[in-house]
Amino acid sequence: MTNIAIFTERYTISRSPELTALSNFRLAAFEMGHQLDFLFRNDLQLLSNYDAILIRALTDPMNLTYVVSRLSEMREKRVLDDPRSIMICCDKVNMYQHLKVAGIPFPETIFIDADEISSDNGREIFEHLGVPVVLKAPESSFSAKVERTSDPEEFVKIGKRFLRRTDRIMAQQYIPSEFDWRVVTLAGKPLAVVKYVMPRGGWRIYDRREDGKSTICTVETPPIAEVSDEIISLALSASRAIGNGLYGVDIKEVGGELYVIEVNDNPNIDAGFEDVTNPDIYSSVIRYLVGDDFDGII
Repeated sequence: MTNIAIFTERYTISRSPELTALSNFRLAAFEMGHQLDFLFRNDLQLLSNYDAILIRALTDPMNLTYVVSRLSEMREKRVLDDPRSIMICCDKVNMYQHLKVAGIPFPETIFIDADEISSDNGREIFEHLGVPVVLKAPESSFSAKVERTSDPEEFVKIGKRFLRRTDRIMAQQYIPSEFDWRVVTLAGKPLAVVKYVMPRGGWRIYDRREDGKSTICTVETPPIAEVSDEIISLALSASRAIGNGLYGVDIKEVGGELYVIEVNDNPNIDAGFEDVTNPDIYSSVIRYLVGDDFDGII
């Protein structure tokens, strides 16, 4: 029997799909003969009592999740997400550099230092990447700090706002699409595939409009047979460029071309979504945590 802990936060269990998913992880562990408990931020002194740790809270090198991950690794426990994956995926500059070295296709991207934010440089970037361009901060997540602009002055305004917490941002080629693929992978194997369909009139998964209103994508769960081998293969290659952990790979499919938009650590595993086409996703994660082999979706 393996003692497993899920480290989570109160905001995570406030959403029904996430709370149900956590319960499904626990049930899967029990059915396999293991113990699983939930730990919160006041329970860190109990980490040493467990053999494996699963983090189900927003990861960031600057918050408690990284402390949990690093402590678990130092104590030689198997942990998802591992510290290296958190450091890479929570810094999109770092993440894209890893994809570039591995030859993974992603939208053309220019890395911009703080002293390069000017309207003149913005015009040059528009000429090179086209209009509009997408500006991203390295710590962007859930479409936050991801903005689209066609104006050099707005380029400066957004760039300076993003640079308050970092010394480098990204300008990226704008590739419109009606949906993104999300492939969840673990240790080089696919676990689930979902389709994020953009909100009507929107271009991001979570679209914040100028009038202050926001819309979120719809999530479709197509049969795995409808997902091409090329998409699965690209997702696995992108995952390998980052590490051997649990990732959510976002891919655009436009005009017969595939582009990796991001590789995310700590991907969503929500009841009624990622588990629809692979209800064994919970037991697969548990098998990984206890050191057993597991099968992906194909």
